[in-house]
Amino acid sequence: MPNMIYLGSCHCGAVRFEVEASANIEVENCNCSICSMSGYLHLIVPKQDFKLLTDAAALQTYTFNTGVAKHFFCTTCGIKPFYLPRSNPDGVDVNVNCLDELPANMTVVAFDGRNWEQHAHKLAHKSKPTGP
Repeated sequence: MPNMIYLGSCHCGAVRFEVEASANIEVENCNCSICSMSGYLHLIVPKQDFKLLTDAAALQTYTFNTGVAKHFFCTTCGIKPFYLPRSNPDGVDVNVNCLDELPANMTVVAFDGRNWEQHAHKLAHKSKPTGP
């Protein structure tokens, strides 16, 4: 099945992006402290499949714990539409809840982020390019 282009944004629209992904996607519902508090649903894609459409000046970066993951928040509304994940440094992790339209076929799977070190390897394949 061909890939789709999904548009998304933060709440106020100051941060807009597009992401290329399959029409049938699998997303993770992580139970770690930051994801469970913010309701983040993870769609990890290769960096080449993500494009920021607005000025990066509208973003603020937040890091915690190891400081490797770069969480980007809108400076106006505070929503985190995407980040650069520690598990996939060659990818971008998009919050599916920030897409303008949800994919028609989406499977949500639980991810045990509270025990991240034991489970991070399960995400490594997510940022690898697919197809020809």
